[in-house]
Amino acid sequence: MDKREFLKTSGAMLATTLLSKLTPAQTTPESRTNWAGNYTYSTNNLDEASTVDNVVHLVRSHSHLKPLGARHSFNGIADSTVDQISLKHLDQIELDAKAKTVTVGAGVTYGQLAPYIDNRGFAVHNLASLPHISVVGACATATHGSGNNNGNLSTAVRAMEIVTANGEVVIFSRERLGDKFQGTVVGLGALGVITKITLNVQPRFQMTQMVYEDLPFSQLEHHLNEVFASGYSVSIFTDWQNQRATQVWIKRRVEEDVHTDSKEPFYGAKPATRNLHPLAGHSAENCTEQMGVPGPWYERLPHFRMNYTPSSGAELQSEYFVPRDKGYAAILAVEQLRDHITPHLFITEFRTIAADDLWISPCYQRPSMTLHFTWKPQWPEVKRVLPLIEEKLAPFGVRPHWAKLFTMPSARLRSQYAKMPAYREIIDQYDPGRKFRNEFIDRNIYGI
Repeated sequence: MDKREFLKTSGAMLATTLLSKLTPAQTTPESRTNWAGNYTYSTNNLDEASTVDNVVHLVRSHSHLKPLGARHSFNGIADSTVDQISLKHLDQIELDAKAKTVTVGAGVTYGQLAPYIDNRGFAVHNLASLPHISVVGACATATHGSGNNNGNLSTAVRAMEIVTANGEVVIFSRERLGDKFQGTVVGLGALGVITKITLNVQPRFQMTQMVYEDLPFSQLEHHLNEVFASGYSVSIFTDWQNQRATQVWIKRRVEEDVHTDSKEPFYGAKPATRNLHPLAGHSAENCTEQMGVPGPWYERLPHFRMNYTPSSGAELQSEYFVPRDKGYAAILAVEQLRDHITPHLFITEFRTIAADDLWISPCYQRPSMTLHFTWKPQWPEVKRVLPLIEEKLAPFGVRPHWAKLFTMPSARLRSQYAKMPAYREIIDQYDPGRKFRNEFIDRNIYGI
């Protein structure tokens, strides 16, 4: 299984430098998959737009289509049986230092955005573990990052430019929409084609990262909050063996960091003596710098370096959100399934995220903890395990990550979102002809 290692990377340049670019609005004939290779899109038609006018033309000339980002979703959220539109050529970045905002095109990834704004003195508040995801796609699916006091990536959204179903270019913002804006930020691609997105930024900052090994689960019974509060962003990894977390990654802002030289145990876990990969025994060369070495925020918040690209394929991902105050109970519940989980698992990661007010965010009105599973590429077996995990987490009001693999009944999923009826009203308002609907939206949002 060496070729199927968790997030195996290579020193190759980003895929856009390896593949010849298509001309704007050109259609590709070959079958296409997401980045992991586990999902084949239902249409071979992919139109590429290089300008907003291209997007307007494509939206007006198609009866059905879906926007496609960096292809980091593991399910059919961006699928279409008719046509998809790629926005990777919309790669402009405009920083407004006075307003403390940055506006980026729909093709921009966090790996492109972060060094650009850092060089100009700014940062975003949070990043996911991988920097290769698109800003628009991450925000539209409530992808989250980590930190007790950090909202998910969507909470930085100030405004969006969207081409709606009739081909009109509309600015969505809190100033224009009021409280209804909270129902559009995590839009799941159902409101139209986002061409630009504006984020709040803050002054750039430096961070350190320390890693500890072998944290007993028993310590989490009484100290889960303290462990997750020990840094700006904290991740706990486990293979579900021996009733312990294999590693704890603590990322601190430099002004908060008073422990980087400490050799003392951390709640029973011992400090690492070298840089580590989340999977024991694997090279850490593609991981962000550890051992308390200060560096820019964007070189510490992700787990993996920006100049490395994850290989396509080789893994599946699922993730479940539970209330943070139920985190330890949720861990114990899932631990009962360890013999079902571990044969198909690379690693599990626990994180925390602050509550937000975004209607379809899994963190809506509750501080959350996630249980993230990176699976071996064994979908038939994983598909049998997921319902077992979901049943164990059902008593905690579990909400799955929208862009990852889950099997929850759609009725149960919708019941976890009090604002779901209001969200459907917004979809119907901006897309009455169902141009941007697909099987994923029909099943999980409408129950069709």
